Amino acid sequence: MWVSAALPWQKSTSTPELLGIAVALALSERLERYGVNVRIKWPNDLIVAGQKLAGLLPCLVHRGDRVMLARIGIGLNVCNQVPFEGIALSDLLKPSQCKPIFWSAEVLLALDRAIDLLGKPEKVCSEVAHRLWAKSLRDPKTGDLWKIDSLDIDGALVLRQGSRLKKLTRW
Repeated sequence: MWVSAALPWQKSTSTPELLGIAVALALSERLERYGVNVRIKWPNDLIVAGQKLAGLLPCLVHRGDRVMLARIGIGLNVCNQVPFEGIALSDLLKPSQCKPIFWSAEVLLALDRAIDLLGKPEKVCSEVAHRLWAKSLRDPKTGDLWKIDSLDIDGALVLRQGSRLKKLTRW
């Protein structure tokens, strides 16, 4: 199931990362209500048991230096066939809980919640940090292992290697 939305933007933040993790948090909360143990793979995937359940594609539309719209695309595997690395809600829930129209409504509720969450970036970062998919990650260019330290207020992933800190805004 794919949902795409364009939302009017009146928030002071200008990072799509914060938008993406707010939506990831809100959708995770909706899924957790049904017993789905979701992890957030920063910056834009929802993972269950190491397999991808959903992907998020956020972007902010600018006019000059002003953000006009927030666009978000959400792909959620409900009852569709998935590749080997994916998982669908139909693998996790009863068939009666896997109606695409129901999950479309849940995604809309999550979008509404995400808009509210954007006014509380500290809460978003704290809640997402508890749901992260891993404790560390390997830099794909160098192979160095970095500990995931936290999320910055703008949604960036903060990594630590000894006394060195590094912020990722894109993966």
